[in-house]
Amino acid sequence: MDTVRDLVETVLIAALIALVIRGFIFEPFLVDGPSMEPTLFTGEWLFVSKIAYRFGEVKRGDVIVFRYPLNPSKDYVKRCVAVAGDTVELRLGRLYVNGQLVEEPQIRYPGLYNMKAVTVPDGCVFVLGDHRTNSEDSRYFGPVNVRDIKGKAEFILWPLKSVRRVK
Repeated sequence: MDTVRDLVETVLIAALIALVIRGFIFEPFLVDGPSMEPTLFTGEWLFVSKIAYRFGEVKRGDVIVFRYPLNPSKDYVKRCVAVAGDTVELRLGRLYVNGQLVEEPQIRYPGLYNMKAVTVPDGCVFVLGDHRTNSEDSRYFGPVNVRDIKGKAEFILWPLKSVRRVK
């Protein structure tokens, strides 16, 4: 009888610890779609830190997971390219923040898009996919409210051949 009780206690404690970790510390996220290529690919599992922004702020260049503004039941992953107060624009596919050209070595397909200068409102960030010609991002749905950010993509956990830090 003690063995069964010990087993039930162990399982319950393990489940509680797992719920706390997933709820407050990290969450796995499955990449679905080509919008972040070549940084992230469909089928890769990410380790998303849910505490990263409890102790710090979102920075330009961070890859973040957030609630999709047009359907909050879905999560999206994109790169933060501008924060509150920044002015962001695209000229022939090249990113400018506060009038300065941003070097983006991870961008393979910048396209030839132009986007008028937009100032990011307080409490928001501006996000773009790394595959600019195939990404639904802030160009379409506007700035993302920081309250809708679930966390920072830290590592690719799966498949094993892809394990690495997200940059």
